[in-house]
Amino acid sequence: MWSRSVWRLLCSDGRAGRRVSILGGRFSPALRRDFFTTTTKEGYDMRRVDLTPLEQRKLTFDTHALVQDLETHGFDKAQAETIVSALTTLSNVSLDSIYKEMVTRAQQEITVQQLMAHLDSIRKDMVILEKSEFANLRAENQKMKTELEQVKQQLINETSQIRADNKLDINLERSRVTDMFTDQEKKLMEATTEFTKNDTKTRSIISETCNKIDTEIASLKTLMESNKLETIRYLAASVFTCLAIALGFYRIWK
Repeated sequence: MWSRSVWRLLCSDGRAGRRVSILGGRFSPALRRDFFTTTTKEGYDMRRVDLTPLEQRKLTFDTHALVQDLETHGFDKAQAETIVSALTTLSNVSLDSIYKEMVTRAQQEITVQQLMAHLDSIRKDMVILEKSEFANLRAENQKMKTELEQVKQQLINETSQIRADNKLDINLERSRVTDMFTDQEKKLMEATTEFTKNDTKTRSIISETCNKIDTEIASLKTLMESNKLETIRYLAASVFTCLAIALGFYRIWK
């Protein structure tokens, strides 16, 4: 029964060791270092318990009766004592090997107490480790949440600033384009007005020139007609004069 209890405790200790190793893989190195520092012990602080002394052990046979029995079977006293001494030595050697392989009740109780104390220390260390690890995880999560909120707020501020800058740039560009369009339209109106004015002036000049040309042509025509009449008159006078002179010479020659 005690051996079964010890075996169960050893199995539970092995499972606890596996749980500690599994949890140690999940926790931080500093906590694992603290945990293994507090739980690792050399030999579980075992107390040495001596086995039953050789003189206190009870043999499984009566040596005196065996000596007498050997004497009755033809052995003398020295031979019988030698044989019994050899049997006693063999029995002690067998008992030594048996005692080395077996555990006494006192050793078993001490080992069970040491294992229970060791398991209690492991449980305490695991509870402390879980609490500290969860507290650290909670603090890290809170820190990460705060940093994420700060980054989110910073991104919102940057986005708002970029949006405001873009809106301002768009408004400035729109105003510049509107002003440029207004200036171009104004220049176009001025150019149109100037062109209309120049066109009107050119047309008036052309009209005046045409009128002058018509007047000059009319005056030239009148002058030509008058010159033509004068020429005709001059020619007629010349012809009549020549005829008169010719008639005069004709009459003179007759």
